[in-house]
Amino acid sequence: MIIRKTNSVSAPGFDISTIIAGVAGVNRSDQLLLREYLLSVDMLKKLDAELDLRSHYSDKSQDIISRMWFQDASMEWFHRHYLSRVNVSYDDFSGVLRVRVQAYDPATARDVAAMLVQEGERYMNQIGHELAEVQVRFLTTQVNLAQERFRQASQALLAFQNEKGLVSPESTAESMGAIIARLEEQRARIQTQLASLPRSLDQNHPNITMLRQSLDAVNRQIAQEKAKLAAPSGKTLNFTVEEFQRLEMEVAFTGDIYKSALIGLEKGRMDATRMLEKVSVLQAPTLPEYPMEPRRIYNAVVTLLFAGLLAGILKLLESIVLDHVD
Repeated sequence: MIIRKTNSVSAPGFDISTIIAGVAGVNRSDQLLLREYLLSVDMLKKLDAELDLRSHYSDKSQDIISRMWFQDASMEWFHRHYLSRVNVSYDDFSGVLRVRVQAYDPATARDVAAMLVQEGERYMNQIGHELAEVQVRFLTTQVNLAQERFRQASQALLAFQNEKGLVSPESTAESMGAIIARLEEQRARIQTQLASLPRSLDQNHPNITMLRQSLDAVNRQIAQEKAKLAAPSGKTLNFTVEEFQRLEMEVAFTGDIYKSALIGLEKGRMDATRMLEKVSVLQAPTLPEYPMEPRRIYNAVVTLLFAGLLAGILKLLESIVLDHVD
């Protein structure tokens, strides 16, 4: 079997990891974590509760050499016997877990293997869901904090607008800039008119006096408008615009943080409810048709060889003793 993450399914493409690891998208640490769980005491307790493995492995009608001698043996001995009957190996080249189960009847062996696959998938998803739930709790806290920051920033901007009596200081500054530009155009026209008058006219001529008065009035108006925009005191419109822009940027920034936190929270909630790990079974647990263990012919031949060797040694010892007696 192999573990796949359901959130990493994508279109096939070339990846150097396919050459190194053998299988793309396989997380080696997850595979080894699943292996450790399948061989753990917790897994053994669940198998015993479901399939009564303790009674099965200690059945007195079975081979006395291979069976567990005492049904009420300690958990340590029971676990050791379990490890001798269940083998879970990890193939580094193909990236798959191979599960092999020994039992005294085919149905029990198949049931143990099937339960290992089922419980392994449930355990891996449980780990993912617990992590996702922790993330959801953290993201919920962050969303609340971001919402509060966004609210405070918005309230500060509204209070500033109400205090200054301006909805948009930038628009007001642009309007005042346009007024100053028109006043400067008017001043230029007055100055042109003054320059175009004949030099022979008396300086107290009504036309000259009127134009000069108009020029002085325009200059005073321009000075007043510029003073509203900028002045050393710092309490002018350009200072108001700068502070307004800072508050507006704070609102936009906290708003972006709030959006990102909401998106992360929704993703975390989906991860907490959906299946994160999928254990794909490449070969389903099979029902054995012929007992591969113990290897009868091999064991018989080895036993005969050792018996013959032992008989030869005993015969040799007997001959040596008889020679000394003589």
